[in-house]
Amino acid sequence: MKSNLQKENFVHEATTDEVSSEDDSLGSYVLNVEESALGKKWVLAKNNERLVQGMSQLYMLPEIISRILVSRGIGFENVERFMNPSIKDQLPDPNSLKDMDKAAQRIADAIINKQSVAVFGDYDVDGATSSALLKRFFNALGQKLRIYIPDRIDEGYGPNAEAILKLKEEGADLVITVDCGITSFEALGAGTNAGLDIVVLDHHRADVQIPNVHAAVNPNRIDDESGQGHMAAVGVVFLTIVAINRILRDQGFYNTGEVSEPRILQWLDLVALGTVCDVVPLTGVNRAFVSQGLKVMSLRQNKGLNALAEVASISEAPNTFHAGFVFGPRINAGGRVGEAGLGAWLLSTEDEMEAKTIAQQLDKYNNERRDLEKFVLEQAIEIAETEQKDSKILVISGESWHPGVIGIVASRLKEKYNKPACVISFDENGVGKASARSVSEIDLGASIISARQKGYLVAGGGHKMAAGFTVAREMLSEFTNYVNDHINEQLKGIEYKPQIKLDGVLSVRSLNIMLAEKLNMLAPYGMGNAEPRFALAGVKVIKAKVVGENHISCFLQDTTGGTSVKAIAFRAVDSGLSDILLKSGSAPLNIAGQVTINEWQGQRSVNFQILDAAQIWN
Repeated sequence: MKSNLQKENFVHEATTDEVSSEDDSLGSYVLNVEESALGKKWVLAKNNERLVQGMSQLYMLPEIISRILVSRGIGFENVERFMNPSIKDQLPDPNSLKDMDKAAQRIADAIINKQSVAVFGDYDVDGATSSALLKRFFNALGQKLRIYIPDRIDEGYGPNAEAILKLKEEGADLVITVDCGITSFEALGAGTNAGLDIVVLDHHRADVQIPNVHAAVNPNRIDDESGQGHMAAVGVVFLTIVAINRILRDQGFYNTGEVSEPRILQWLDLVALGTVCDVVPLTGVNRAFVSQGLKVMSLRQNKGLNALAEVASISEAPNTFHAGFVFGPRINAGGRVGEAGLGAWLLSTEDEMEAKTIAQQLDKYNNERRDLEKFVLEQAIEIAETEQKDSKILVISGESWHPGVIGIVASRLKEKYNKPACVISFDENGVGKASARSVSEIDLGASIISARQKGYLVAGGGHKMAAGFTVAREMLSEFTNYVNDHINEQLKGIEYKPQIKLDGVLSVRSLNIMLAEKLNMLAPYGMGNAEPRFALAGVKVIKAKVVGENHISCFLQDTTGGTSVKAIAFRAVDSGLSDILLKSGSAPLNIAGQVTINEWQGQRSVNFQILDAAQIWN
């Protein structure tokens, strides 16, 4: 291990509920919370005390770190790779992906022969980073690359025949689709039939059929055996560049002296951003992408990201929070309510003034997006409360809702009701465009793809946690019934009860910078490596108040008095947390949340982010 992993005598304050020993289940309810303010049960992460102690001794780790590692299934042999993720150790052979050899060779040939190449990218962050990554690679080789991002409203998601054929008419010899294309049979078939070479670089769930293209690289192809299905599209693109670069090197492209071999690791900031924002598991190579990419991001080499940081007043070193909740929403805003290509242009420009202008425009669009989101969310909640309280999945539709915000509204509904949510916007012709978000226990992408295959949808696809589809108004009822049945089959008759998994129980007096820094040894956090969550037992809520538009700020203190810690519950107003935090008075509560570090004007303090709360019943 690296030198910072020193053996320490760390006393972890916990109740007897914290260790589940050899039990293979999640353990008993933490602090006996079977139903919290948000309707969740609190369960203890699975653990094995013998393994915890052995890991602490072998790797000289604080006990709390070993405890969390063991609970997440990190074995002794994987501790080093998890704690110190490196690209060198975890980058798979690009050619382990089906069709990668064909794709990389075709793109390398286009570079060598100076052919005209265009990228057709998705309008979200994964698509923008993928497009910008390829453009930066081509620019480094002294070659041009056309980026085409479809308009969300006029063209919808994925390749369309008109756009593909237009690129052909403009002189493109090769089109590369990124973060889309794996199910675009008609559009890509039209391009191939017109004599256009097409390479698909995607990561969404594939059908049995593959589009008629030169090559289709997607670790989620049914016939792909690489085991890299957790990668975002930008990760697939990075692997493709590695493969192309290897071919160019082997064929002597860099020996002519015209161009130097680029340092492709300098673009890991883009890979990290796309990986975090697409909410793919931060395991395996993804963890290395994000860990190393954040280090590159902190150098502020990308003028677009630097301009976004200035607009958002970010001065500290970026982490996954900044990537997912500061940079990501602004880059997405162009595709949601503004100009779809702005994100890709921002991330690929070398013009500082252009970067500042685009960043300011994206910030403006993001503010507009918030207003639209609030409007649609209020209507969607009313429908959910009055019509769909007892359904397994929320399928909520409205007339002419802005398609740029329905994905965010679906996420908000999922968080509020702890169940999958589909939000559909119907146009005047009765065609509904939808975005859907899921909970971890349900593979929503599988349900949507199955519904499409059964004929209930015009189009549809996605992955476990997120999906999109198009549905005709007259098929809405049948689709809703089908997807409910499909989810029931996934659950195998077991009643789904939302839960929050906790890593242990702490006291307020144990919350300090030393603890927070130890926990940061497990970063970067994201899907597949959730930020550690703890319960605080029997604490008082002091000086609770609403801050911003719908957040609740307060101080937490042990019932015995003493030290207090500042805490915040985001988006808590109008949720089950509102009354329990604002009106608890001096009554003790159990609080669940995360330990965070606040940095302000050079000062660092520990905070607690409240995720849930429960009354204490005598």
